[in-house]
Amino acid sequence: IRDEASDCNKNLFCIPKHHEEDLERVFIPHGLILDRTERLARDIMQDMGSHHIVVLCVLKGGYKFLADLLDYTKALNRSDDKAVPVTVDFVRINIYH
Repeated sequence: IRDEASDCNKNLFCIPKHHEEDLERVFIPHGLILDRTERLARDIMQDMGSHHIVVLCVLKGGYKFLADLLDYTKALNRSDDKAVPVTVDFVRINIYH
């Protein structure tokens, strides 16, 4: 997405009633995020070849993205002739000021 790309009017999306007043606009539509996530999964599978993949998720913010990424990775793994082993681990980071 280019820096000069404009945002999307929120009227183009189905927004839950309880978020309507809080949301001014949509910068990146969910479908575009999913499309880019699928592309990232394809790139990872292509770059890693048949190597064991170790995924480290930073909790709490990264979990939903990681779940989507792993779904695409698993689908690609099933459709490939040789399955690549994938290990997932989690780390939680605390920030103290």
